[in-house]
Amino acid sequence: MSESDTPVPAKHGLLHAVAGASLTQLTLAVLVVIFVWQWLAAHQDINVMQEQLAKKIAEMDGSNKANSVMLAKTQEDNREMAAKLTLLETRYAESQGQRAALEALYNDLSSSRDEMALAEVEQLLMSANQQLQLSSNVKAALIAMQTADARLQRMARPSLNGLRKAISLDMDKLRALPNVDVSGMSMQLDTLISEAQELPMIYQERASGEATPEAKPAGDESSWRKLWREIWQELKQLVHIQNTGKIELPLLPPEQEFFLRENLKLRLSLARMDLMSRDEVSFKHEIHTVQDWLGSYFDVKSGNGAHMMASLKKLGAANINIELPDINDSLNQVRSYRMSREPKNDLALPTRTGR
Repeated sequence: MSESDTPVPAKHGLLHAVAGASLTQLTLAVLVVIFVWQWLAAHQDINVMQEQLAKKIAEMDGSNKANSVMLAKTQEDNREMAAKLTLLETRYAESQGQRAALEALYNDLSSSRDEMALAEVEQLLMSANQQLQLSSNVKAALIAMQTADARLQRMARPSLNGLRKAISLDMDKLRALPNVDVSGMSMQLDTLISEAQELPMIYQERASGEATPEAKPAGDESSWRKLWREIWQELKQLVHIQNTGKIELPLLPPEQEFFLRENLKLRLSLARMDLMSRDEVSFKHEIHTVQDWLGSYFDVKSGNGAHMMASLKKLGAANINIELPDINDSLNQVRSYRMSREPKNDLALPTRTGR
């Protein structure tokens, strides 16, 4: 085998080829190597990016599924909330209707209570006015007006302050009057009328004085003392001393005594009527007439007679002629206030205006 047939190592062949290549070829080769290296690096980066993108896409798919589940749950919750909201709105509308009905009912009841209270106040003021006009009973009128004022106070309405002020002014007028107990005087006259039936007559006093019982003799009285006492009684019967200057009234028959007592009662009844009407002149005239009759025909020294004379003297000295005030102002204000609260019926039909 010759030397030329001996194989040359590849390394030597490459070196021989490089040595035999030109500069251009070397440059191209270097560029090709760089390009291949960059391509490989870029391909590797693309693979890494694809892996990361696939991972991200997988993660995003998981997130999208979770979001889809959450979105479905949220939509279901929204539907439930919408149903509940609709139910609440329906119940709220019903409650609003019930509230409006209750408010209307309360207003009607409140208006009815106010009307009843004002009617009660008006009746109390009318009663007070009647007590003054018919019987001149200031105390009863004042009590009725105080009750009316307390009723208005319990209502607690500022619009009623003017009415309460008018009632207070009228009550001050009544309190300023002198205290005349008309009802007490009337009851006292009723008592005197009932006592007149049992009042003793003056001749009954004389008869009782003449029929004085004798002293009861002692049980151990001696005979001569008894004789002397009987003689003395006979002597006293013979001599009778009396005041002849006093006019002795004859005994009245039963029918005249009856009419005398009835006329006495009638005079006392007339005095009571004059008391109620505040006619002081007629009242005192009747009282003085009854006093004269008592002194002339009845026993004024007895217990009943002395009591009746003392009562008549006290009644005759009383001053009953009092000028009563006018309390119609408060009554008129109550009526005006009630009329202002009454609903006014508007009979005029509304007119339609066109363009």
